[in-house]
Amino acid sequence: MTSPEKSQRPFTVALDAMGGDFGPSEMVPGAIKAAQELTVEVLLVGEEGPMRGEMARHRADGLPIRIVPSQGVIEETDHPLQAMREKPRASIVEAARLVKTGRAQAMVSMGSTGAAMATAALVYGLLEGVERPAIGGPILAPLSNAVLLDLGSNVDCRPSQLLGFGAIGIAFARRVQGVQDPRVAILSVGAEEGKGNRQTKEAYQLFKASSMNFVGNVEGADIFQDKADVIVCDGFVGNILLKFAEGMGMELARHLSKMAGPTLPAEAMKRLGGELASLTSVVEQAGGGPLFGVNGIAVIGHGRSRSPSIASAIAMAKRAVDFGLVDAMKLELQAIQDQMRGP
Repeated sequence: MTSPEKSQRPFTVALDAMGGDFGPSEMVPGAIKAAQELTVEVLLVGEEGPMRGEMARHRADGLPIRIVPSQGVIEETDHPLQAMREKPRASIVEAARLVKTGRAQAMVSMGSTGAAMATAALVYGLLEGVERPAIGGPILAPLSNAVLLDLGSNVDCRPSQLLGFGAIGIAFARRVQGVQDPRVAILSVGAEEGKGNRQTKEAYQLFKASSMNFVGNVEGADIFQDKADVIVCDGFVGNILLKFAEGMGMELARHLSKMAGPTLPAEAMKRLGGELASLTSVVEQAGGGPLFGVNGIAVIGHGRSRSPSIASAIAMAKRAVDFGLVDAMKLELQAIQDQMRGP
């Protein structure tokens, strides 16, 4: 793995304290855990009353945690753009503004994915050459280190957008995972060039003509065979894959408990169940994943996240800043654009 770049100042994160299923009751202890263990400053963005109550209950005096008041919350059921107009001081919007103005270096949210994506795109701006941001990462590590994207932020994609996903996936694999020349592939129903739907067939030609280390199509089973370092698909397919893996892990753990529970010690069964969950739900274990393609760091996590996952998401945001992920994405996107323009 490549060495992280030195931060010029202590890391400060803007945490959307009203996001997620549990709001401040989990966000505040997550912020406390991060402040204690990671040497970070946390700006808690949300309704002041509930946050102060949680801070007092958890005895957070003396920690580098500050409250930044906001008004309103963008819910999962809201239309993101309309909600941003109707709730211009919502917690997710205020968190993004703290990054944009330099008061924080990254934001973390467990709230609406659509709201986080729309807010980051509008407040941070998109990187040049990116048509839409994407969510991704090595969601099945350590079974596979392949970076998969998109995982749900774009359910309909043009082939050119998939090409952009490839470029920003390369940046993550190169800068964070230390892969010198990442192999890029398209997730399809067959490895042959002519396999797939219209979208993947057209994308294949764009990737083939690019300067990427394109290795062709891969199938679902190939994710675990080390055939590619970056695997691209649209968010419709990616989100189904992500949630299938999570659900399969939970069901396998339950099935194993029924079969082996009577013969194995309870502590051993608990460890096995936990291992299965971590292998098939890396996003939850890591707290969240970065939103790729925006001009700033935004980490988005599960709405059901509890305080340990929230602290892990803050750690993920810090790593993305330390590794200079945004600058790395800019370089990869520029290289693709230069190659496509030709001499």
